[in-house]
Amino acid sequence: MQVQNTLALDGLEKIKHAARDQSPGATKAVATQFEALFLNMVLKSMREASPAEGLLDSEQSRNLTSMLDQQMAQTLATRGVGLAKLLTQQLSAQPQVAAPPTDKTQFSTQLMPHAEAASAATGIPARFMLAQAALESGWGQHVMRMPDGSSSHNLFGLKAGSDWKGKVVEGITTEFVDGVAHKVVQKFRAYDTPAQAFADYAALLSGSPRYRSLLTPEIDAAGFAYGLQRAGYATDPRYAEKLLRVMDAALT
Repeated sequence: MQVQNTLALDGLEKIKHAARDQSPGATKAVATQFEALFLNMVLKSMREASPAEGLLDSEQSRNLTSMLDQQMAQTLATRGVGLAKLLTQQLSAQPQVAAPPTDKTQFSTQLMPHAEAASAATGIPARFMLAQAALESGWGQHVMRMPDGSSSHNLFGLKAGSDWKGKVVEGITTEFVDGVAHKVVQKFRAYDTPAQAFADYAALLSGSPRYRSLLTPEIDAAGFAYGLQRAGYATDPRYAEKLLRVMDAALT
């Protein structure tokens, strides 16, 4: 049984690596490994269905037989019985799954409609809010994860205060106290979709008096960035500078 488990675990590990590789050679290799695993299971079932009595029926002999079956299955799979070929064809024919945003262009393209909706609700230019989402989330690559591994979709780093009634996620963040950075664990808001994140962000800005000066389509980039900093959106003393750098680098 230990040998069988070892083969199964080894096969699953190779499947994981091959899935990340996605090359034709990796696909063929994993299909062959799967065929070997399948054949080994067939041989094992045949052994269990046959009576095993007498002097050769011992733990040592069963381990040796299992090792022999494993080697035989590997040999048969290398020569091929047809299963690996069929699996290779099926895996190669599968369409590629769309990847999450991995660069600035994808991030902007996918989230601009939500930024435009937030702009309609606040009057703030969409590109400014999109730049802030990029800064807060590392262009979508550092969004906090829920305990099950799914995204919290918190693109703006909004914390979950006592008045927040939605889902929450805990994360480590950097807060500045008297100009000194400290790492702290805090609760943040969590959403089901990016659209909800932008809608909640728009509601926060339009519903709070301290952000009133930002609610105009005529505001320029510097006015928006330094306005956020003066209103206390973040404790980082260089927040406006960093936000302007994102705007200048990618959104102008």
